[in-house]
Amino acid sequence: KQTSDSGYVIVGSTSSYGNGSPGISDVYFIKTDFYGDTIWTKTFGGVGTDRGNSIQQTTDGGYVIVGETESYGNGSPDGYGSRDIYLIKTDFNGDTLWTKTFGGTDDENGQSVQQTSDSGYVIVGMTSSYGNGSKDIYLIKTNENGDTLWTKTFGGIQGDYGWSVQQTTDDGYIVTGSTKIEDDNYMYLIKTNEIGDTLWTKTFGGEICGSGRSVQETSDGGYIITGVVDPGWNIPKVSLVKTNEDGDTTWTKMFGGTGIDLGYSVQQNSDDGYVIVGETSSFGNGGSDVYLIKTNEVGDTICTKTFGETI
Repeated sequence: KQTSDSGYVIVGSTSSYGNGSPGISDVYFIKTDFYGDTIWTKTFGGVGTDRGNSIQQTTDGGYVIVGETESYGNGSPDGYGSRDIYLIKTDFNGDTLWTKTFGGTDDENGQSVQQTSDSGYVIVGMTSSYGNGSKDIYLIKTNENGDTLWTKTFGGIQGDYGWSVQQTTDDGYIVTGSTKIEDDNYMYLIKTNEIGDTLWTKTFGGEICGSGRSVQETSDGGYIITGVVDPGWNIPKVSLVKTNEDGDTTWTKMFGGTGIDLGYSVQQNSDDGYVIVGETSSFGNGGSDVYLIKTNEVGDTICTKTFGETI
């Protein structure tokens, strides 16, 4: 994410620094300047595996990170076992102000976090401890101190997974992920009110690997989703779905070639078009390359770029 000083913040995981070791990672937080040169780095975690999956700068100039931890929480008192959602709040310099964990005795992880209009936070991910099935979508709302205000689960008796959440202009939330029905995975879109109660849900596709990975409310009040679909060849492709405000499909697009192509994040641009980032093995220098796609307002390709080396 770009920051208020025109630099950038990146979050992920590292086994090279911190408390981790080969095969045991820590959350890895990097702050750069405008040119991508490192200003500082931070690590967070304990004796187990810890990962960062999403970051946002907060209104106080600090940062909020969500991910998963085997070091702390209800699932892993010894650092080896089940995972909990890991929420970290830092100041402007990346120093920890507080941390929170969420989850039960089975696996949980947090995939997306956003600061909300009341200065609290909303998190989406997956839970195996609560809900209707082996894995359910897990939506958590906290106050500004990370204390839980409410939680919701969504899903059926098979596997469901939450990847992206955004607060909407009506103070509700839009969530995307995947839901499994019989043997097929569908892209899943959920609209809730301000306390997380479901207003409507939509599914798209019906493929072996259908999944929504990123959702954003658009300037017309609808939604744009990117993720993965399998058009029937058992080779995943980047999917872009535009809906109206009720979640009904306006148009869909698919991008990729003969290899595996995945969409991870989408954003609407100031020209009302869209930019998608993901990975491709169809194009570029070999293996998997970063895949950047720019479209117009109806999803038609304007340009694509790949980034990466031959390995």
